[in-house]
Amino acid sequence: MTADAEANEERLRRWRLVLGGEAAEATGAALTGEEARMDASLDAVYGTGGRGAGRRGRGAGLGASAPQVARWLGDIRAFFPSTVVQIMQRDAVERLDLTRLLLEPEMLDAVEPDVHLAGTLLSLNRVLPERARESARAVVRAVVRRLEDRLARRLRSAVDGALDRSARRRRPRRASEVDWHRTVRANLRHYVPARRTVVPDHLIGYARRRRTVERDIVLCVDQSGSMAASVVHAGVLGAVLASMPTLRTSLVAFDTAVVDLTDRLRDPVELLFGTQLGGGTDINRALAYCERLITRPRETVLVLISDLYEGGSRAEMLKRVAALTAAGTRMVALTALSDDGAPAFDHANAVALASLGVPAFACTPDAFPDLMAAAIEGRDLTEWSGRSASGR
Repeated sequence: MTADAEANEERLRRWRLVLGGEAAEATGAALTGEEARMDASLDAVYGTGGRGAGRRGRGAGLGASAPQVARWLGDIRAFFPSTVVQIMQRDAVERLDLTRLLLEPEMLDAVEPDVHLAGTLLSLNRVLPERARESARAVVRAVVRRLEDRLARRLRSAVDGALDRSARRRRPRRASEVDWHRTVRANLRHYVPARRTVVPDHLIGYARRRRTVERDIVLCVDQSGSMAASVVHAGVLGAVLASMPTLRTSLVAFDTAVVDLTDRLRDPVELLFGTQLGGGTDINRALAYCERLITRPRETVLVLISDLYEGGSRAEMLKRVAALTAAGTRMVALTALSDDGAPAFDHANAVALASLGVPAFACTPDAFPDLMAAAIEGRDLTEWSGRSASGR
């Protein structure tokens, strides 16, 4: 076989893998060995066997067979990188209704942990059989560990830097609080030759005052079903913030009821299993609870993480937001805290919040540290979100 013929056959085999089903058979290319197994693993989800795939043709499907699913999970982990495996797992759960099989510990031991799978398990928390609970916790624990490795250092560094910069802007009250080196550098233009000295126009204090709580952070997290990935990220980021002695961090989760999970912030896995994904949404009720937690409005940042679909009183919600901001609380609404891109959210409520000085936008977990730094420093968050979006 010539080199051109071999290259043409390789192209046909690739097209066969891409097309699948009856369209694939039109290529005339035969698949054997690993290529045939790869084709079968794709067709199980995206062919006729994957309900809702929307195309006709052959397809194996996964049915309701736990052993067959276990083999399929092993195949896709062997053939594809972990990022692709996570997408295929998510599609399989949605298309093939594999939720019931995720209650089996042997299934959980075989899956690739990711944020969306963790969200699915948290939504099943109340129906998990005892034999699957530890496996489910292991999956969520693995996801939490990865997120902490990815985000914790950046978040602590950004918040510490913001507190330092914020403290330097404050006028020191005693000579011992003056950072003379920075003060002299900042006032060199006020040097008086006749006196051979600098006459400071303003004093700069030492930044690091680490014995006191400098800011209060309140995370108010919508735990309705559409917010699963945001809940997972908020739980991990909240735990990181709670570990910082200069912050007093609270986390409140809500649907139509409100639950204060602040006492679980030391263990993000326990915190996440304390949520109840699903149900309706009453933002006004959640904000009423958060309002009671705020004792120092001008030192408080309130982060509302919600798709903003209000099931309670919209008028009361907006009135409460206006009262919070008028008292000096810095507030921002995140329509999502995830890597999933633009989410579905209530645009009318987002516009109404913006008119009250509360910007509403989606935020990736990687951008959250910079967002917190901007909020702590008192920067314009609407301007920050615009710059952040244009930089992506």
